[in-house]
Amino acid sequence: MSQPAKAVNSNISQLCHYINGERVAGNSGRFGDIYNPSLGVKAAEVPLASQAEVEAAIAVAQEAFPAWAATSVLARSRIMTKFVHLLYEHQHELAELVCKEHGKVIEDAMGSVLRGIEVAEFACGAPHQQKGEFSDNVARGIDIYSMRKPLGVVAGITPFNFPAMIPLWMASMAIVTGNTVVLKPSEKDPSCPLRMAELFVEAGGPPGVFNVVNGDKEAVDALLNDERIKAVSFVGSTAIAQYVYATATANGKRCQAMGGAKNHMLILPDAGLEDVANALMGAAYGSAGERCMAISVGVCVGDEVADQLIDILKPRVESLRIGPSLDTGLEMGPLVTKEHREKVMNYIQMAQDEGSRLVVDGRDFVCAGHENGYFLGGSLLDRVKPEMQSYQEEIFGPVLQIMRVGSFDEGMALATDHPYGNGTSIFTRNGAAARTFADKVEVGMVGINVPIPVPLAFHSFGGWKSSAFGDYNQYGMEGLRFYTKVKTVTARWQETGLDAEFSMPVLK
Repeated sequence: MSQPAKAVNSNISQLCHYINGERVAGNSGRFGDIYNPSLGVKAAEVPLASQAEVEAAIAVAQEAFPAWAATSVLARSRIMTKFVHLLYEHQHELAELVCKEHGKVIEDAMGSVLRGIEVAEFACGAPHQQKGEFSDNVARGIDIYSMRKPLGVVAGITPFNFPAMIPLWMASMAIVTGNTVVLKPSEKDPSCPLRMAELFVEAGGPPGVFNVVNGDKEAVDALLNDERIKAVSFVGSTAIAQYVYATATANGKRCQAMGGAKNHMLILPDAGLEDVANALMGAAYGSAGERCMAISVGVCVGDEVADQLIDILKPRVESLRIGPSLDTGLEMGPLVTKEHREKVMNYIQMAQDEGSRLVVDGRDFVCAGHENGYFLGGSLLDRVKPEMQSYQEEIFGPVLQIMRVGSFDEGMALATDHPYGNGTSIFTRNGAAARTFADKVEVGMVGINVPIPVPLAFHSFGGWKSSAFGDYNQYGMEGLRFYTKVKTVTARWQETGLDAEFSMPVLK
């Protein structure tokens, strides 16, 4: 039930939805609070759409679909190309929005924007990528050909940790293939998707093709239950991914739902530990650990490897350069909200209570001049065991857990047996071991001496097991297949008439 509208603080900006090429004020009377994580202060309010508001946005997208689907793929590609140019022109503006609402440091935010633009660049190749197949003269005078057709109105539901990159993963591929989009970004940091939708219209995109509706579960449920939505793409926690996938597919929709992760790095005795430490610092503590591809578990083969690695890591973790997001030269900023910070702190305590050795405790970190910000220092835990709850669950913060195993097979089994299967990596100089690991480990994305194996835009992103639900990965050719359906035509052109056939046709 909608709450009564409240008085607006004149110092607090109020965001809108973006529907049919315009910013539209919310009318549900419900609002969510947006905070600046570096300052720990409320910075804006975002309207939380009612079911009726979501349905109105879907109606706009439905109305825009026929003309957009009929637009030539070359024309759509040209608009996408202009959109890419505008994204590059505004990349620093977009990155600053990420910093102010999410908390990434500026260099990391810029990188995330660029990784999103890469997918939009890939989408510009739709005239080639969307080609079908053709077989001529399969029988006398008969040709067979296939076409990839858009689905209709599709929905994207995106997480707080990548407010620029993941919306571009979804919207770019969906739009260029002829669909219209209703995007529901995280209510924690929605400004970047709103701005990108404006840039799409500035690039020549027709109003109604790219719409952004802010909201919470009420908006999500409206998207999942509306029969006009033909496909849903989701990235978030596993619990919500399971709910989204079950609800969407029960309603006859195509769905890809990416969930959580617990990513292992297997470290063999022949690995260069200085290189391993460098890789782990960025992979575990970059973006304050708020990445579904963060390495959160280092698996050392042998106590000697673990002891040496911890000796290298400990002073580096203790001296992480942490500060407000818009400052340059930093390695880590704040976490996204006070509540999430407390959740991560509780996991650190849980791990300690379960018997892990707390080598570095980041809970006491204070950022001078930003004492109210949602900061944590990096934490490092040793002697983590598979049965520990803190190991089984995703912490999603600047916490690295070290495990000790006796063999390569034991280490690989940890990643294979874990409920999550998003990403993993191995550091070694042994090519045979690396090849075996890549082939046998039950995880969707594998890095060999690469700590964060996020595929580039011309491949695709997707995990296994409880990290992903659905048959299609994000972006790349997998994304194109997700947002299109195949139509196959069998055609005969001949001068004489056809005799009636009552059995299964057999081409001769």
